[in-house]
Amino acid sequence: MFAGWETDFEKRNIDLDELVHGGPPKDGIPSIDNPSYISQEEAANWLGDREPVIVVDVNDVVRAFPIQILMWHEIVNDRFDGKPVAVTFCPLCYSTLVFDREVDGEVLEFGVSGFLRHSDLVMFDRSTESLWQQITGEALVGEYTGTTLEQLPSQLISFEQFRETHPEGKVLSRDTGHDRAYGRNPYVGYDDIDKSPMLMDEEDLDDRLRPMEKVVGVELDGHKKAYPYSFTKQTGAINDVIGSHPVVIFHTEGAASALDAPQINQSREDGSTGAFFRIIDERELHFKIEDGKIFDEETGSRWNIAGRAVEGPLEGESLETIKSGDYFAFAWLVFFPETEIFEN
Repeated sequence: MFAGWETDFEKRNIDLDELVHGGPPKDGIPSIDNPSYISQEEAANWLGDREPVIVVDVNDVVRAFPIQILMWHEIVNDRFDGKPVAVTFCPLCYSTLVFDREVDGEVLEFGVSGFLRHSDLVMFDRSTESLWQQITGEALVGEYTGTTLEQLPSQLISFEQFRETHPEGKVLSRDTGHDRAYGRNPYVGYDDIDKSPMLMDEEDLDDRLRPMEKVVGVELDGHKKAYPYSFTKQTGAINDVIGSHPVVIFHTEGAASALDAPQINQSREDGSTGAFFRIIDERELHFKIEDGKIFDEETGSRWNIAGRAVEGPLEGESLETIKSGDYFAFAWLVFFPETEIFEN
């Protein structure tokens, strides 16, 4: 199972039996290591308005990473104004996570190992071939065992919303050096809420939520909380407190599911989410949805899905983004079983 690996398997914090083959071998799903970017106008020739993109803003450089490309590569090794970043997507967990890939002064390059653990992508670094869990960012096996990558804020929204909120942002090009069926979904119908997750032991499933329900997962100051789509879609804006922090979870229409129809741009509406601190200049705000638009109750200013005020007294102000992500419930709960689940 581990033939050809140069990993130090003696150093680990998991039982090696927890690793299962996902099918492709090491680097069988090729990471993108020399990404190139194009304008939004060029991307619009092949990227649908409703298609989901991962939006990353680092050092005032903003880029969109279409899920239709990440579906076939799962990892992009990139730099934002010199800062080394890894953009990752695990289709089986619907988890999009972005990491700083500098560890103790060394810049790591990540690849897809071909292993899964609890159905989640296991990455490896090409320096030591240590194995890393995508959802937690923690090294499980090898020289870096116990080290955790720093997660960077990101957001999963539609391409149209990205164009509206970041008109100067660039888009990852399909010119990846690989011939893949970009735009096609190889996991047709996988996110049906009545289905079961792939390569996941039934005894590991948490019965507090249906396994394939999506949640917005938030980790803040040691507190972990899951917001089920069944609540976020209905409410649109959830004003909450995590620890001592007032936060808001947005969920608006706009983005298609990536794992529904054979073609992503023809998939059902899934919506776009965002998690933010709801404080501006030490003033606590409360948000609501009216006619599909986001307003704060204190000033009546209108906000967009990126947490920026676009009309009203607070126009131009931006909410601070919380590190969060969208996940299938089974994935969030298996890695964070102590999580609190939001109840309306």
